[in-house]
Amino acid sequence: MNTPAPPPVDPGSAGSGAVERLGFAPDQVVQEFGYDSDVDDDFRLAVEQACGAEMEDDEYTGVADAVLLWFRPDDGDLGDALVDMVGVLQEGGFVVLLTPRGGDEVDASDIDEAAVVTGLHLSGTFNAADSWRAHKLVAPKSAARR
Repeated sequence: MNTPAPPPVDPGSAGSGAVERLGFAPDQVVQEFGYDSDVDDDFRLAVEQACGAEMEDDEYTGVADAVLLWFRPDDGDLGDALVDMVGVLQEGGFVVLLTPRGGDEVDASDIDEAAVVTGLHLSGTFNAADSWRAHKLVAPKSAARR
C-alpha cells in the first residue's frame, strides 16, 4: 500500500519563512521549552539564525522576548504550560506554540481555551516543519498598552 506524499509546503509558510512571519528578529532573547529528540532542528536553527544567538533553555532565569514551546498531547495541561510561558516574557513578547502535525495532534479548541485562560490570543498558525505546526500567541493590543 502506497502512502500519498504530503502536499508541498509553501516556502513562505515553513522553515525560515515561518520564522520571519512569526516575528523572530535580530537580538531577541528566545527561551525554549519542551525540547526533546522529536523537535525539528532546521526550525530551531532558523530561529537562532534570525535572532543571532542560541536559544536559552528552560533553566534560564532572565526575561525573554519570545518563547518557543514544543507541546505534545501527552505533555500535560496546555493552560498551565502557557501560564509559565507568559511569566518569562518581556512586555510585548510572544509565545510560539509548536504542536505535532498529523496523527497525534493537539486539538485546536484546547489551544484556543488555553490562550484565553492565559490572556493571550492566537495571531497566526503556520507550518513550521513537516511534523510541526507553529501557533503564535500574543497579548491583546489593548492589554499591551496598559
